[in-house]
Amino acid sequence: MVFSSTYFAFLFLPAALLLCLITPKKLHNYILLAASVYFYAYGEPVFVWVVLGSALLNWVLALGMDKAQGNGRKGYLIAALVIDLGILFVCKYLDFCIATVNSLVSAELPLPGIRLPIGISFYTFQIISYMIDVYRGQVESQKNFFYLALYIMFFPQLIAGPIVRYYSIVEQIGNRKMTIAGIGIGAKRFIYGFAKKILLANQAALIVSQCMRFGETGYLPVSTLWLGAAAFTLQIYFDFSGYSDMAIGLGRMFGFRFEENFDHPYTAKSVTDFWRRWHMSLSYWFRDYVYIPLGGNRVSLPEQIRNLFVVWLLTGIWHGANFTFIFWGLGYFVLLCLERYVIKPEDKPGIFRAVYRVLTLAAVCLLFVMFNAPDVGSGLRYIAALFGAGTNPAGFADAGFLQILNENALILAGACVFASGLPVLAAKQLRRIRVFNRWVFPLVVPVVCVFLFLWSASYLIMGAHNPFIYFNF
Repeated sequence: MVFSSTYFAFLFLPAALLLCLITPKKLHNYILLAASVYFYAYGEPVFVWVVLGSALLNWVLALGMDKAQGNGRKGYLIAALVIDLGILFVCKYLDFCIATVNSLVSAELPLPGIRLPIGISFYTFQIISYMIDVYRGQVESQKNFFYLALYIMFFPQLIAGPIVRYYSIVEQIGNRKMTIAGIGIGAKRFIYGFAKKILLANQAALIVSQCMRFGETGYLPVSTLWLGAAAFTLQIYFDFSGYSDMAIGLGRMFGFRFEENFDHPYTAKSVTDFWRRWHMSLSYWFRDYVYIPLGGNRVSLPEQIRNLFVVWLLTGIWHGANFTFIFWGLGYFVLLCLERYVIKPEDKPGIFRAVYRVLTLAAVCLLFVMFNAPDVGSGLRYIAALFGAGTNPAGFADAGFLQILNENALILAGACVFASGLPVLAAKQLRRIRVFNRWVFPLVVPVVCVFLFLWSASYLIMGAHNPFIYFNF
């Protein structure tokens, strides 16, 4: 089940809200857990048992860790990591590893062909963070299995994040208040994400399908290839940030407050700044559980570079079982090393920093080409073609490019404006004016939300193209 579906928007969500509103507060967690199990089982009837089994095993191991002393506690943690990462490896990476071995040694080992459970990378990282935090003594183990299962399986963030940390939500599981005002605030945030996904990400995806054809880079003009790369850069942002907005909004409806996952990353001043704004929950996870334990930046220069390499190699691997993701992750490793130790843009004059913003966005766009490529060779050929290597000798642009641009100019312009954060900035400035804050916004915002929801829902009813990129991870 996906948020951007008529079944979810018009049946599942209203039913879950109604049940929580008409039942005693002490039943809400159990209702939400049952709803979350149904939500996942609706699309993954087999793998729901994998998630529940993982939750049960880690619950038992965390309780055992509490009773153990010294190395015994570490043993429970190692057992949990072996189980959790083992399940992730078998489901997500086993076929990839066997295929790689086959290609290296000309073998014909059979591929198991295990289907990837939706959202396994997200909920596995949540489980691991819980176990590590219990081991460190930062949180107590959860004595109520159903509460821990709710933390792992809560449907707003189960299948595509944000990666919620246990310490940030444990108090909310037991002590939160579901209010009409909170439902209204959450619904507004949900609708914003709903519209970003359907009106912007899905429409950008149609441009990508027309322009970003990896097998035809030698027959497409440079302008069409750049349009495809730019459209995918917009698509993946509105797809994933839209989902995060919906997840945060849904959580708020039920009394939970999730941390932000995006902060207008395409306005970043540098690559470092980009990763402070893009998929923030993943960045913080790797920082706290990999980078800092390795020594962070408190060690020698070679060790700092090693730490960055490990983090970005793992970041690439986390995203998928393909060398394209490893290339993508290590691409950021190279850029961040150059930026941190060689370029140091924060020390440069204003004009350099302005140019560096543009170069940062261009680098992000180029790496997203590899992110979307079927293989490294195709990605490299596409990137080379962006700069004129092996493209159609007919020229920079053709009639096909102009037609696509003309048909989608409004969508592209709107996507760029909203990615820039200008509407949010304008709204903040207007709220400082008393008449806008007291009279205009309370009247206009509800009308805009209703309009956006109905407009977006009309696309769903018509059966518009509706993929979610990050469901693959």
